[in-house]
Amino acid sequence: MSYFAYHRVSTKQQKLDRGLDEIEKFCKERGIVLKSPVFTDKQSGKTFDRPRYIVLKEDVLREGDTLIITEVDRLGRNKQQIVEELNDFKAMGVRVMILELPTTLMEIKTDETLNRLILDTIQNMVIELFACLAESELEKKNKRQMQGIQAMKDRGDWDKYGRPKKCAWDVFVAMYEKVEEGIIRPCDAAAELGMSIPTFYRYRDKYRKGVK
Repeated sequence: MSYFAYHRVSTKQQKLDRGLDEIEKFCKERGIVLKSPVFTDKQSGKTFDRPRYIVLKEDVLREGDTLIITEVDRLGRNKQQIVEELNDFKAMGVRVMILELPTTLMEIKTDETLNRLILDTIQNMVIELFACLAESELEKKNKRQMQGIQAMKDRGDWDKYGRPKKCAWDVFVAMYEKVEEGIIRPCDAAAELGMSIPTFYRYRDKYRKGVK
């Protein structure tokens, strides 16, 4: 089993020092030796393009490894993406220790079977918590959208503007090209664009047919 750590800041103006200091302090207190230097990215929350994170997740981490992060939002730009990432790590057999969530940092010294059961239970609790938060976040977003549409109808503006497009075509093309290059997964691209998966694939079909 190996330990790895990841940290990200949202803008290139922010410094990584605070998060790195927290990780270093935690490892020193626990006697943890990282397998490699902390993987870091400086990317905006808007684009959420994280090359070092992708390398860590897809090429470095293996079953039985542990990933240390400072805050859960280092994993995704919204609750739904966080849930997806946590589920991915669970499927990989990678433990995630989140410094802001003490429950995930528990030191469990017991037989291997019970240890695995306890860790799985903790991981499931974190996933369920953020799944609930994601659902609540989505419900609030949908409610605000419906209120906005109704307000436009009440003002008589709905017929003038019609149903708004999901995103500008050039924005979709730029994102989809990243999908084709293997930089980002379709589900993550759809989330980044604020699209449902069916809508994303409708745009993709238009792209392939050369229709805007």
